[in-house]
Amino acid sequence: MSVKRELCFIGVVENAGEQEAKIRIFPEFCAGLKGIEDFSHIIILYWAHLRDSEEERCTLLVFPRRHAVNVETGVFACRNPSRPNPIGLCVVELLKIEGCTLTVKGLDAFEGSPIIDIKPYIPRADSIPNARVPEWTWRGPPT
Repeated sequence: MSVKRELCFIGVVENAGEQEAKIRIFPEFCAGLKGIEDFSHIIILYWAHLRDSEEERCTLLVFPRRHAVNVETGVFACRNPSRPNPIGLCVVELLKIEGCTLTVKGLDAFEGSPIIDIKPYIPRADSIPNARVPEWTWRGPPT
């Protein structure tokens, strides 16, 4: 059963540099940033807009290219941006806030990527030290 809902973007990646990136939150959502400066890291959910095509949305099997292995896996078992809903997730370091603009480190989204949501990174809830993962995930970048 396929259910369609409307998604509301809350901001956009304005500058996606290699070290730092700027995320502009739209004025109507800026009040939602209150208190975020107390966190060193935040979780960014974004729309992988460069993978938003019918072909990319039909992709269900992939070879994780950022890992040095040749293992075919389902898109729900990896973080490939080609998927039925091209939603990206990234934990970033929050460097500063100026008005409605966040400066972060470690963002893997491209300039122009719409922001879906921001959540605080809470180690007690978001880190599972003994989590089981396939061996192929041990190689390559963190995400």
